[in-house]
Amino acid sequence: MSRAFTREEDSENAIAGIGERPISQHRNLVTQRGLALIDAELAALRDDLARAEKRADRERIALISRDLRYWTARRESAELSVPESGSNLVRFGMGVTLEGDDGRKVHWKIVGEDEADPGKGTISHVSPMALALFGKKVGEIAVVNGKEWEIVKLSDN
Repeated sequence: MSRAFTREEDSENAIAGIGERPISQHRNLVTQRGLALIDAELAALRDDLARAEKRADRERIALISRDLRYWTARRESAELSVPESGSNLVRFGMGVTLEGDDGRKVHWKIVGEDEADPGKGTISHVSPMALALFGKKVGEIAVVNGKEWEIVKLSDN
């Protein structure tokens, strides 16, 4: 068996073994921004796929195809949810300012799983913090990991 044939076989096995991206079992709630991000990701992946196909880059085609399947499924299952303007209860898509028992304030926007980025102030609607906040009003307390957070402000963004 030639060495080139072995490498090609190994390459095919590597491509076949990339696996699928796991898709959450939770409802795929999205904000308007989240929906736009999914659409942008799909457009970018389609462009990337066309370039990879021109180069006949099989590994890249496999990776992009996997990501396209993921984002296509996420787009198909996306449920746009817009918070009621002026709502006094914490809901999906709202911004929530909290004050910890140590006096420190934080602000979170509750968004879809794919849009969540705690480092940028967004948390997933299925995160423990979001679940503790849903349905509460300004002045109420949410307890997460044994720490108390008072809701001090709600916003539509």
